[in-house]
Amino acid sequence: MLASLHKDHLNISRLLALLKHKLAVIRNEQPVSYFLLRDVVDYLREVSDKYHHPKEEMIYDYYLKYRVVEGEVANRLQEEHARLLEAGAELKEMVEMILMDAVIPLDQFTARLEQFVALQEAHINYEEGVIFPHLRDSLTEDDWRHLEQIWHNRAIGDPLFGAEISQHFQALAKRLSLPLSF
Repeated sequence: MLASLHKDHLNISRLLALLKHKLAVIRNEQPVSYFLLRDVVDYLREVSDKYHHPKEEMIYDYYLKYRVVEGEVANRLQEEHARLLEAGAELKEMVEMILMDAVIPLDQFTARLEQFVALQEAHINYEEGVIFPHLRDSLTEDDWRHLEQIWHNRAIGDPLFGAEISQHFQALAKRLSLPLSF
């Protein structure tokens, strides 16, 4: 399960690199596709917020229930997920406004985009550097089998990096040079 989450982090990092590139392009006052930006934010919200983070939280809740964990550390993961959800919603709203020809100050948009990317990267680094090693060291093979069984019923296919790319993410897949499925 951790390997699957790590792979998700690598995929998310690819999208964050794309956002950082688009941020630089915007700062150089060059045109960008806000539709593409919207697709990246949609993917991160759809997959991260509805699948990836709930999977992490299920594992972490199990870990907290059966292992001794001190105060602040116990709540940080869910707090970060909530912050990411809020930041994603704010960025999505701003991109949608731009797509509807609303005038958004460039510095305000770039600050929001930069904050979103920084939050995502810091969160991934925290999980990879702190949370995952704790889980790896503390949970047994039986624990992982039990967690796999619990999660099995919730599993969904990744609409961008999975076996079939959804219609919604075809343009983004093409931009990332992913093989398109028809």
